[in-house]
Amino acid sequence: MVDKDLIKLARESLECQISGKSLKINENVKKKYEKYGASFVTLTIRGELRGCIGSLLAHQELWKDVADNSVNAGFNDPRFNPITPDELKEIKIEVSVLSSPQKLGVGKDVYDKIDNKMGIILKSGWNSATFLPQVWDELPGKTEFLEHLSRKAGLGKDDWKKCEVSYYRVDSIKE
Repeated sequence: MVDKDLIKLARESLECQISGKSLKINENVKKKYEKYGASFVTLTIRGELRGCIGSLLAHQELWKDVADNSVNAGFNDPRFNPITPDELKEIKIEVSVLSSPQKLGVGKDVYDKIDNKMGIILKSGWNSATFLPQVWDELPGKTEFLEHLSRKAGLGKDDWKKCEVSYYRVDSIKE
């Protein structure tokens, strides 16, 4: 399902945002990705994260979600300054399309059900965070992965043990 058309759409979205031009979506791409879908767009420069924004739940057509998340990853990720025209030349893009999240249960009770092909969502009250499955490449240990995700949610490192845990799968493509 995920192919180079989504990468091209993501890059064109960034280019239009930088140049101030209107994004013109190819009608074939609109038709191909007209179903509602959730996506994340990850931007890197020389292997270092430069922006990552996405949707956990499908709330609009997939083509629109990818276009919006591309712009948000490049210009609205609060961890980074907006990308510059010079950076755009160096940026590599990865588009991940998410399945619908499925509840697993509570942290320590579902620990053995978690695998490194899952994107994980932790939730405790108002606090929540997610890691895409690609993060397992950087944090391959299950406990370490969950501790980092717990901290990302603004919780203590061991609080994952009492959080609601959901998972999703991704289909991704990168430049």
